[in-house]
Order: sequence, then structure tokens, then C-alpha cells
Amino acid sequence: MKLKKIPKFKTEEDEREFWATHDSTGYVDYRKAKKAAFPNLKPSTRTISIRLPEALLEHLKTLANKRDIPYQSLLKLFLAERVDEELHEAGK
Repeated sequence: MKLKKIPKFKTEEDEREFWATHDSTGYVDYRKAKKAAFPNLKPSTRTISIRLPEALLEHLKTLANKRDIPYQSLLKLFLAERVDEELHEAGK
């Protein structure tokens, strides 16, 4: 099978959009694929600013301290869990 040439992408967003709309089997011979590990790979993040009531922030810091993690990490965990719940409920 002759493989299609993978286009050059100007941005990561362009590449994401391409692969979201194209089947990779026409571009990649998975029989030649090798297992890869990326132990230090971190997801892309964006810094945002959010205003929280002081009492809520103090409660969050207390909970984070009990778990021995930064409060920002705990907030991300709580947000991710809630978003997953909402998406799961919406899919029912």
C-alpha cells in the first residue's frame, strides 16, 4: 500500500485539526511502528487568572496542606474531576 505524504503544518493547532479529520492509516504504516515512552511529557497548559472568595481559597489551601500538595494542583484536580462528571452526565 502506498502511503500518503504527511503535510507540513504551520502550527500545532493546524496539525491537531488535520489529524482530527483524517484517518492516519493512510499516512502511517503501523506495522513498522516502535513502542515509545515519554516519561517527562507534560500536557500543554495556559495560565489564567481567577478570582476566588478568600474563605474558599483558605479552605482549598487547608485541604491541599492535608494532602501535602500545592493548592493550585488540588484545584486542577477538583476542576478535572467535576468537568469529567459533567461530561459523563451529559453523555447519558
